[in-house]
Amino acid sequence: MDPKDIVDGAAKLATDAEIMAGKAAMLAQQATQLAVQTGDHGAGFVSLLTVFVLACFVGYYVVWRVTPALHSPLMAVTNAVSSVIIVGALIAASTDVTASKVLGFLGVVLASVNIFGGFIVTERMLSMFKKKQK
Repeated sequence: MDPKDIVDGAAKLATDAEIMAGKAAMLAQQATQLAVQTGDHGAGFVSLLTVFVLACFVGYYVVWRVTPALHSPLMAVTNAVSSVIIVGALIAASTDVTASKVLGFLGVVLASVNIFGGFIVTERMLSMFKKKQK
């Protein structure tokens, strides 16, 4: 595979992800405005749920469009993002609200699994490129 094709593919993925993120932010803003206009007091929850669902869709489409050559760099970035998620989950778990504590703990556990699983997968992929010793 030509390195130029890989770079072009990565640039296209980044552009697509940016466009989808912009659309997701716009939809979340519209949902929040609609909820505020209708007097819904659960607007914060609806807005956060909308952002979560849209982020799931964006993440799904971005990850499934990655070429195998970009897998290891993507795993490294995913591990970095998961470390930020752990910080946010620890902050959420430090509140006095029981639901926040439970969800924060769940966030820490899931992000930890993602980080360590990413390291294991990356290590296995890198071992495929090592020369075999006789």
